[in-house]
Amino acid sequence: MRNLILVAFVEPVADGLVFPRSEWPLHITLVRFDADAPDSADAAERIAGLAEGPAMAALGARLTVGEDAGFGRNGSVPVNLIQPQPDLQALHEQLVAAAGSLGGTILTPAHTMAGYRPHVSHQGGKRLNPGDAVVLDRIALVDMAPDGDRTVRRILRLWALPETEEPPRR
Repeated sequence: MRNLILVAFVEPVADGLVFPRSEWPLHITLVRFDADAPDSADAAERIAGLAEGPAMAALGARLTVGEDAGFGRNGSVPVNLIQPQPDLQALHEQLVAAAGSLGGTILTPAHTMAGYRPHVSHQGGKRLNPGDAVVLDRIALVDMAPDGDRTVRRILRLWALPETEEPPRR
């Protein structure tokens, strides 16, 4: 079993980046799932292949940070909601379908499709603020336990706008 997550990072990251599980770069979770496959490396490659088209199509979408909220048990996890945006919702739905087509188990099914509430969790002193504009310019497949180590995360695949490219207006 391999625990994978597709996210949209809202701060700079690099392909192959390894970071402690407690020090995530700011991101929007797109879909988290377990890939149950005899060869977990193959599962990651297959989901990356299925995610590439939708990820590339969504790059450049403009998002707006919404209000502060509390997620998790008793609302104890501070987040900023992301205002509804059709390109982001479509990306989420396409990635949920891709994970499902590989037999992936969605870990939070109540928070997918119509129940999807995109947000950015505050990370220590890092956070976004209501009204901030964010461009969907970095989408990644992340391994939640590379080489079986649950204390770190590793970016397996990164789709990004070139640094010099002006994002399209949407």
